[in-house]
Amino acid sequence: MSVSETTQLNMSTVVLVTGATGLLGRQIFNTFKSSGCLVVGQGYSRANPPTILKADLEKSEDIKALLDDVKPQIVIHCAANRFPDLCDKNPDQARRVNVDATRTLAKETSARNAFLIYISTDYVFPGKEGEAPYEADAPTNPPNLYGQFKRDGEIAVLEETKENGLGIVLRVPVLYGPAKSNSESAVNTLVDSVWKAQDENAGVKMDDWAQRYPTNTEDVSRVCRDIVIKYIKERSRMKELPKILQFSSEDRMTKYEICEKLAAVLSLPLTGMVRNQEGNDPNASVQRPYDTHLSTKALKDLGIDLRTVDFETWWRKYLGAYKK
Repeated sequence: MSVSETTQLNMSTVVLVTGATGLLGRQIFNTFKSSGCLVVGQGYSRANPPTILKADLEKSEDIKALLDDVKPQIVIHCAANRFPDLCDKNPDQARRVNVDATRTLAKETSARNAFLIYISTDYVFPGKEGEAPYEADAPTNPPNLYGQFKRDGEIAVLEETKENGLGIVLRVPVLYGPAKSNSESAVNTLVDSVWKAQDENAGVKMDDWAQRYPTNTEDVSRVCRDIVIKYIKERSRMKELPKILQFSSEDRMTKYEICEKLAAVLSLPLTGMVRNQEGNDPNASVQRPYDTHLSTKALKDLGIDLRTVDFETWWRKYLGAYKK
């Protein structure tokens, strides 16, 4: 960050990160903190005051109290029910978190003239073969409830901030990064699958059909920071700037291919893993898209740095201690 840019973020800049105890939220919290901001997080079950305040985002009064307490100029909304299977099992709860809470947050941040970034997903797109990459303004048509709720959250943000233009959407694909447990990430959890596959009779069935673009949380956090700097710097023309942005790595691979890379990093075989190239099971409760590759053109046009860490290089560093 240049000297002129650092003046845009300093100790007088108050940033609130929702879902600050999650995989992405933690990284965003740390990135803004290291940029010199006063950062406050929101959590619920893992809240840790005074840095991570406890607030139930399903309660509008908790959201209002949180904003009144923190008085943020910038809000990064990471909190979500981000598990497609759980959204299907409890759709009412998922809608309250992913849509209703998002609308309340957008309405209340807009009323307080705070700038809001809503973290969304590539699952807002259908992901049919031959359609990707999707531009930011491409029509959405989510293949499952999770995607529908996140798309509805996008609509809520754009509607509630229409008057002042202080809300934007940032779509990202499947994420990986430093995790407190591998289950926090659909990519990190594949490390556990690789270890299970050390039993040659394990029969670990792994998808080798859907195309994924695993993206590191450190890169997403940097992009969030750079977006904030750009938009705050040009606050006078905020309403003219793009309202939907997309960020993704270009590392294209199936979950099976991810496992192959992780196994190579760990110097392990995959004798107990079985390739599954059957595609979506039409009887499955949750339909997964084939390829929802996000175009990053809108970010590039804004001059945002789109570089990403190399997948294997990052994992070699992260898992180095576990190698044989």
